[in-house]
Amino acid sequence: MTRIKANRSAITMHDLTLADSFVARHFSTRGAFRLHRNAIGWDLLRAPANVALAPVVLLMRLVSVVAYRAGLRRMAQALDASRFQFRSDVGTAVATALLEEVVFRRASYKGALSDDQQHLVRDYTAVRSAVSEISTMIAVIIIGLVAFHVVTPGALSLAPVITERTAHAREIAEFPFGSFLGGAWYGMFPGERPVWHTVAVGAGLVLVFSVVTTFIGVIADPVQAYLGIHRRRLLRLLARIDGSDGAKPRLQGEFVLARGGDMADAAAMLLRLLKP
Repeated sequence: MTRIKANRSAITMHDLTLADSFVARHFSTRGAFRLHRNAIGWDLLRAPANVALAPVVLLMRLVSVVAYRAGLRRMAQALDASRFQFRSDVGTAVATALLEEVVFRRASYKGALSDDQQHLVRDYTAVRSAVSEISTMIAVIIIGLVAFHVVTPGALSLAPVITERTAHAREIAEFPFGSFLGGAWYGMFPGERPVWHTVAVGAGLVLVFSVVTTFIGVIADPVQAYLGIHRRRLLRLLARIDGSDGAKPRLQGEFVLARGGDMADAAAMLLRLLKP
């Protein structure tokens, strides 16, 4: 049988066929809609909780990488395998289908997966979730640029902008001597902006964007399938399942990028609030 070398593992043509079939079945436009039916329910509550817990997950991943390099392998593996987020029904559906339709049908399958291999599968679904967060971040940035001409990586940076713009427009509309003079007046003497207004808008945006993140895979998954990203990510997973370094903690680029977006969002918010 023809074999293709990838990451110290032998990926067979049968593996490629299984991977292509899996991507077409679950990450095509029709497949993505079918997959995201699982999100209607408790996932709508898990999503905002997982967003809030994401920085903790990143911290634990960083500590696990440092511990592994320091020779504390048991500690590193325990931290890397720890779950600090709620597992979504969509993620569970992806993992179940992956095991049944790809992993358990491979020629190299030799029985139950080890704990490390099961962790790799969970990692695969976590990376997909991180891509959904990145997709939402891109959408929010576009909204901020088009609607307000500012870069807003997320809800924290968008909330002060929306609060200020809406309050400013309302003040001008209610100015007793007309909107023209109102614009001039409030341009020189901006009105007060209660902090709780911004907090309330920010909380609402977090909830809205959490729901968007839950379902944005309906768009993001077919795009990644078309670009071959899902196929490459799946083949990397199979290579790591077969490889000898499967237990080595790693920081996936998608996860780091998603958390980098969170930090950029917080930084943009602070700069705007501290701006005189």
